[in-house]
Amino acid sequence: MSVEAGPRRRLEPDARRAQILSVAVRLFGERGYAGVSTTDVARAAGVARGLVNHYFGTKKDLYLEVIRVMLTVPEVAVAGLPDGDLPTRVDAIVSWFLDVVSRHSRSWLAAITAGGMAGDTDVDRVIAEAIDGAADAVLTAAGLDAANPAQHAMARSYVGLAVSTAREWLQRGVLTRAQVHRLLAATLLTMVSQVFPES
Repeated sequence: MSVEAGPRRRLEPDARRAQILSVAVRLFGERGYAGVSTTDVARAAGVARGLVNHYFGTKKDLYLEVIRVMLTVPEVAVAGLPDGDLPTRVDAIVSWFLDVVSRHSRSWLAAITAGGMAGDTDVDRVIAEAIDGAADAVLTAAGLDAANPAQHAMARSYVGLAVSTAREWLQRGVLTRAQVHRLLAATLLTMVSQVFPES
């Protein structure tokens, strides 16, 4: 299936790279790894294929960057949390997560399931790094110590719950967003008040 070329316009290098990445996120989310070529990405972004290679390297390198950007909690999300009490901060981080996964549901689901590349060492490494980073973000949002190994392990477990719950909502449609929000917020608050202090 061919992709219509987007309009060509002159962009600064960072903006062009971000545009190509945005197109790649959409295409890999729609078709998976095997269904997308760098030529498809270039055509949809309105650039020469060589420019895709210049910014990202190989198709696999581009795909790893797509997974990284879809699964990594940016520092700005944590920095932007409100200064309120713990329930307010937990509510904000859960809302942020659900906003992201719903806005980019196909691409996020493809990334978290490795889009047909499960078992690939590089893909598994990028996913594991993203989960570690998300655990750090959870601990920071809760005002806890990300350097504590037990707390970090529990935070990774919470991230696993968040991923599974979001998949239940997005893929199966049995849970509503409000139910997912309540489950994730209540679980994190319970972990912080009753589980983390024991570590």
